[in-house]
Amino acid sequence: MGYYRYDTAAELAKLNEIWELDAVFANYLLPQQKLHEKQRIGAKVVKKHDEARTPHQRTAAHPAVRKRPVITMNAAFKRLRPAAHSRQILALTAELEVLAQAKPAPRLQAINHSWNAGLNRRNPREATN
Repeated sequence: MGYYRYDTAAELAKLNEIWELDAVFANYLLPQQKLHEKQRIGAKVVKKHDEARTPHQRTAAHPAVRKRPVITMNAAFKRLRPAAHSRQILALTAELEVLAQAKPAPRLQAINHSWNAGLNRRNPREATN
């Protein structure tokens, strides 16, 4: 999202669109490895992970999930076009950047240096606590 400040309603709406698309992208297309075991042998830590699967695959394989939600998720996955989805996220991100750059730069407040004026020491080597 960059280093801009997003504080207008239009920017929030654009961010919400991006996050909605990104959630679909992450849940259906980005595989993740889950940590199964972590064992410390002296100073060395040995970690064992399972095979990388997407959250969609994990949910579909879980025995507690009913068939209807799995069928719905599979249908949504078949309709998904990864390249078009990625291009749409990039386009929305570019629009968000244009919105953020169109705003005037925030006014910087003056720095208060009054605390510096109070350091009148009798002896230059004197501590200041």
